[in-house]
Formats: sequence, C-alpha cells, structure tokens
Amino acid sequence: MKNKFIVLGILFASLSFTKVQAQINFGEKAVGALQKGVTSFTLTNADAAKLSKEAVDKLDAEHEVAGLNDPYTLRLNRLFGKHTAGEGYTLNYKVYKLKEVNAFATADGSVRVYSGLMDIMDDNELLAVIGHEIGHVANNDSRDAMRAAYQKEALLDGVSSQSATITSITDSQLGKIGSAMIDSKHSRKQEAEADLFAYNFMKKNGYNVNAEESAFRILAKMSEGKEASFLEKMMSSHPDSKQRAEDAKKRAEKDGVYKAYVQQKIDNTAPVAKKTNAKKTTTKKATTKKK
Repeated sequence: MKNKFIVLGILFASLSFTKVQAQINFGEKAVGALQKGVTSFTLTNADAAKLSKEAVDKLDAEHEVAGLNDPYTLRLNRLFGKHTAGEGYTLNYKVYKLKEVNAFATADGSVRVYSGLMDIMDDNELLAVIGHEIGHVANNDSRDAMRAAYQKEALLDGVSSQSATITSITDSQLGKIGSAMIDSKHSRKQEAEADLFAYNFMKKNGYNVNAEESAFRILAKMSEGKEASFLEKMMSSHPDSKQRAEDAKKRAEKDGVYKAYVQQKIDNTAPVAKKTNAKKTTTKKATTKKK
C-alpha cells in the first residue's frame, strides 16, 4: 500500500509539470510494472541526449529543411556559425521552412529555427531569440524537459524504471517524442533564466542588447492579432511578452546602455556574387604574304 501511494504521488507530480499534447508510448515490455511498485526512476544525461538526437533526426526527415546554399541557411550560419559550442554543450543549427513563428532547442544541442521567425525579426532580434533557446540547452532545461516527459509517460504506460537504460522505442514513438519536444514547456523560472542568458550572451559578444526588448515587443504585438491562437499555445507557460520586454529594458538601463531599438532591414536573400571583370585577350590571326 505504501508503494502505491508513492507511485500516485510521482504520477500527479509528473502530470502537473506540462501538458504535452502528444501521447508518448515507450513500449510494451513492462506491462504491470506499476502493480509491482515503482520506487525510483533513472534517465541519464546521455539517455536524454540520445532520445533527443533520434527524435530530431526524424523531425528533420519529415520537415522541409533549408539546404546548405539556401538563403535562410546562409543567414543563420552567418549569425551563429561561430556560436556552436559552450561550456559542456555543442550546438548544431538548421532552418525549417515553415511559416510558423517558432524556434526550439533540444538536449542534444540541436537548434531548429522556423523561417517564419526569420521573416519577422532582424539579425539582432534573432540573436536574442535564439540566444534564449541556447540558454535552455546551457541551463540543462532541455534535458530536464525530456527527462520529465519520459518519466511522466513511462509511469503512465507502465515502463519499468528499474532498468538503468531507456527502453527501445519504435519509429512512430520517436515521432511522438519529436512533437512533445516542439511543444515542451519550461517553468517560468527557467524562461526568465533563459532570457537573462540571452541578454548576457549578446552583451558578451558585443551585440545590441536592446534588440531583446524589441523581439519581445514583436511577440506581444503578434499575440494581439490574428496569430494570437498560435502564440497563445506556444507561449502559454512563458511569462507575459510585455513583461519580458520590460525586464529586458530594465537590464539595459541598469547597464547604462538602453536606447529604443529600431528594427534593421530583414534580408533572407542570398548574397549576390560579385562580378569579376576579366580582361579580354585578343589573338591576332596569322597572315601569309603572297609571293
């Protein structure tokens, strides 16, 4: 009876963490594990990274990914090509050619940016938003989200938590994990810490920190328009965008660098190759004199 109460306590705690829309089924190996009593749960950092990598690979295969020479990819690489590693993490970037305004990062260091986001934000604003996503990786929020989601679904589906490694999963289950990663929600505390990471990231690298306020102003304005339903879903667990903009403004004011940001030109076109003026060489025709 004591073990049953422990299981229910863990289950309710897991359910309160997030409303993951996609149900994740991690296999049928341990049917009845709950009846046996679950006393512990283990999902290592390596497990979280492995699951994330496999799920992202599947997402990449199912979405239109901008090619190496695509203007969106060229722009993203120009901005983040030198920001691929930090303390304890390595990042890789790709663009999904989708109209949605979104970006996400996973426990293995994969950062995926939607072209819809790149269409409405300039370089500095993108640095702020994607810097925020990098913050989730650096702060281990992405790892914790994967761990919590796995724990929740493992308990619901009766997967034994006694094993030291994750159970093998099917291709369809990987797809569900991918959907859960895109829709994953972090706590307000984690979001605030990721905002601060983004600000410090921009400050450290000499970018215009005032763009962080501007990025949140854009999201706040969108949440009042026709995109409101989508943004409400995406930002439901985030602090209010207007408040986040104010917090960013206060950080810049405290540093004595605040100045109202003016959005720069947004350019998602490929750079035009410079034409080279090759000198024309003329060849003289040989002539033969008549005798």
